[in-house]
Amino acid sequence: MTKIEFNTMVIRQASSLKMYALHFTRDADDANDLVQETLLKAITYYNKFKEGTNLKGWLYTIMKNTFINNYRRFVKISAFVTKYNEISSPNLVFSSTKNQGESKFVMDDIKHALNKLPGEYYVPFNMYFEGHKYHEIADHLQIPIGTVKTRIHVARKLLKNSLKPYDNGAKKPMYAELD
Repeated sequence: MTKIEFNTMVIRQASSLKMYALHFTRDADDANDLVQETLLKAITYYNKFKEGTNLKGWLYTIMKNTFINNYRRFVKISAFVTKYNEISSPNLVFSSTKNQGESKFVMDDIKHALNKLPGEYYVPFNMYFEGHKYHEIADHLQIPIGTVKTRIHVARKLLKNSLKPYDNGAKKPMYAELD
């Protein structure tokens, strides 16, 4: 396949890529940027594509990885530490009054509660938390999807009971009452 034929095939996928990009970005302009970046990478690295394989899947993988890398870059840039000469009075007040020690204790309690979960609940819950879909978890564990959903539900209930001291009685969103 020539580069021109490949480029034509890639450009034809732009509209389906746009829908996929909207799923990630939830913004039309950002989705257009993501599609353009994906198409550029695909055309640049066309020699990495193996003829006869799934072009759409290859493009989706490029898009997903591009989105993840851009997000990580954004988080890194946003998390830069403020330099001494840039610290303003409001920042000084905030840093002197807000101690992150409490957050560490909360995170330790969450980790402890997760570690107390039996393996049959921990594994599907952790996979779901990491972003896997129900069917992926079911395939990986070789169990029915209904069992996966039940185990995740039970894990959430067990965690909720283990972390009861952190329930401050605040009004929950309507969807949270459905549990």
